[in-house]
Amino acid sequence: MSTTTPQGRDWLAGKVVVVTGAGSGIGRAVSVLAARHGARLAISDVDATGLAETAATIKQVSGLEAHTDKLDVRDRDGVKAYAAAVAADLGGVDAVVNNAGVALNGDFADLDYESLEWIMDIDFWGVVHGSKEFLPYLVASGDGRLVNISSLFGLMAVPGQSAYNAAKFAVRGLTEALRQEMVASGTPVKVTCVHPGGIKTAIARNARAVGQDQAKAAELFDKKLARMSPERAAEIIVDGMVAGRARVIVGVDAKALDLMVRILGSGYQRLVTASARRATRGLR
Repeated sequence: MSTTTPQGRDWLAGKVVVVTGAGSGIGRAVSVLAARHGARLAISDVDATGLAETAATIKQVSGLEAHTDKLDVRDRDGVKAYAAAVAADLGGVDAVVNNAGVALNGDFADLDYESLEWIMDIDFWGVVHGSKEFLPYLVASGDGRLVNISSLFGLMAVPGQSAYNAAKFAVRGLTEALRQEMVASGTPVKVTCVHPGGIKTAIARNARAVGQDQAKAAELFDKKLARMSPERAAEIIVDGMVAGRARVIVGVDAKALDLMVRILGSGYQRLVTASARRATRGLR
């Protein structure tokens, strides 16, 4: 359970909150929750249809128009221009949630370079771009919040997820180091790394797969692994952001597996390998 009360979300009132990947899932849920508590939203996604649906929901719950942009977080110049436009149009930026992400299933030996570059460009470089370009505006706010979405797979490795693991471990390393830099320099930005477990989103259905049956992999995730609603995940994430916590682990599954890794050290790999072998039978 989060230790931040709903009243703590009063921090959001009047704040400018930027969310990438806001067209569905966690991004949409975080955007809507922040809007309910009085935040002014700047939302983006590559999915224009989903983005419009999120904007309509924000309007419904808050009466406010969201600042919406179709944005590919891989586009460095595009993100730079986007950050400047949001700050100019809304008068600054108080919080950023770098949420946009994709998944890639397949053993490392089977993955081509194009697929590896694709996931790193979105899941890692997208976070780098969002963090780098918005950081000056967060500093200027005097009480900024930067939230980068990693994953349970940024805490532990899983066979068949080498590329996703690489991207999410990289997000974790970047975010934790950046937080330390902010603290060491006395810069007024609180940095949070988020590690969701199985959340009921479309990420598995929209994933790329190499050497696996994608439909069966998505069904496995949706039926057996995705336990928490995006709305509940959003509550935990937003409360962690408002509190300025260093790490937010979302879901009982993520907390249990994180504890396993801490206790067993590298020995966790034997258990995960055996479990994954059983779970993925029939996917190839």
